[in-house]
Amino acid sequence: MPRTYRLGRRQASVDRTATSVVRAARELIAERGTRGVTVAAIASRAGVSRLTVYGRFGSKANLLAAIAPVATWTVTGDLRQHLEQTTAAWAQEPALYRNLPPGATRSTEAPRLIAERLAADDRLRPGCSLKEAEDVIAAVSSFAMFDQLYKDGRRSGAAVIEILMRLASSILA
Repeated sequence: MPRTYRLGRRQASVDRTATSVVRAARELIAERGTRGVTVAAIASRAGVSRLTVYGRFGSKANLLAAIAPVATWTVTGDLRQHLEQTTAAWAQEPALYRNLPPGATRSTEAPRLIAERLAADDRLRPGCSLKEAEDVIAAVSSFAMFDQLYKDGRRSGAAVIEILMRLASSILA
């Protein structure tokens, strides 16, 4: 859990340090994967001490969670909008997301809310349970599925979204 400060003018410096630590972690993970990256290596790249990293993020796991912007994605209940947000982020840094631990890029809230919205609008095929819809949405909106189709730019993000939408539609509606 990030440490909070009440330091007035010093807060800007604290925020810059946190940003440099996250940037260093992103760079190292994109280069080496998570297994080859230690808190010491991240701290060294960021120009801070290990204690600074632990003081700000608490653990390597919390730092990894700060790297993947899953929590900042807006969940509207619309599958296309959700796919547009996630694929835009993933297309910018596929090497980073490819090297994050499984599940780090997965939103657990979005598939449930999207499935509930589809069910409320009576847009699920007859016999499709809420859980099945949630699982299908989680699968089509996963980084692994995106990565398989995107192939480092072989297809555009828009083309990937269209494929994923057709896949989801054929199963859900």
